[in-house]
Amino acid sequence: MSLRRIDLNLFLVFEAILEHGSIVAASRHLSVTPSAVSHALARLRDALDDPLFVLTDKGMMPTSKARALAPHVQGGLERIEKALRAKPFAPDSAVRTFRIAMSDYSGGVILPLLMRRLQSAAPGIDLRIFPFDRETTMQQIDDGRLDAVVGWFTALPSRLRRQLLWRDTETLIVRRGHPLSQGPVTREALLQYPHVVIELTGTGDVYNDGFLEEDGVVRRVWLERLLLDARGDGTEIVGRAALSVPHYADVIPVVLATDFVATVPASYAAPAVANGSIITLPTPHEPTIGHLEAVWHERSDTDDALRWLLLQAGEAAREMQVMTGAPVIA
Repeated sequence: MSLRRIDLNLFLVFEAILEHGSIVAASRHLSVTPSAVSHALARLRDALDDPLFVLTDKGMMPTSKARALAPHVQGGLERIEKALRAKPFAPDSAVRTFRIAMSDYSGGVILPLLMRRLQSAAPGIDLRIFPFDRETTMQQIDDGRLDAVVGWFTALPSRLRRQLLWRDTETLIVRRGHPLSQGPVTREALLQYPHVVIELTGTGDVYNDGFLEEDGVVRRVWLERLLLDARGDGTEIVGRAALSVPHYADVIPVVLATDFVATVPASYAAPAVANGSIITLPTPHEPTIGHLEAVWHERSDTDDALRWLLLQAGEAAREMQVMTGAPVIA
């Protein structure tokens, strides 16, 4: 199928029916008659050799081919519209809202100094931050509901782009005065105490290698490698994950109140270490280095405002690491 054979205006009709679920509602949205919408849909059905929408009691439901086409059509129309009304990006006069998914750890590292930068250099730019949800985040990137997501990734499909924001290292933390602070820290000694772990995937499952794969995206998950490495015959974990929580914000309060041990990113722990409420312990293995990246859809490659924002986010993260005393890894 050659694009030259298709009137691109037909895709405006496709998008309207997809959004509104009926020919009548689509006609109102487009300010044309229902018969004009029906005629345009018939032409597109003929060109693509697919019914595209099927009438049900819930309205016009897209076929599998229509669902596959939808993000590309919507993204393409959005890019054309942006190109037609685009002005050179100027931070001081830009008015824009960005939607970004990230964990509370990433937000704590990035947002304080990023918002200070925006308040000064780009007061018309607003951010809407959403949790990194395993089930929906990548779909929301594909369909344009999210502009970017911040996380730790390995493999990405070709439609997604990436930019390194900062690097972090894992560290072991306990409360000040913990028995482990009194003598040599060995792997065996660490495993005598319960651990609190962060489980961001929303499933309760244990990922033995610390990697999570979904829809062609392989995401690295901060995990207690000490506990993962403690498997003996493959059926028993010597160490004990006594508490699993979905947010980083829950970890330090638990560590302060108990003899629990936690493995966390150094940037998350740095403020509490600096004020003396918790201490770090040497790890019994080479610390894992995390590469925290921003990921966005290829349709945003020419979005100068998004690229500028991500540059500011990376600089804010590194500045925050310096301010809190977290190790800055080149």
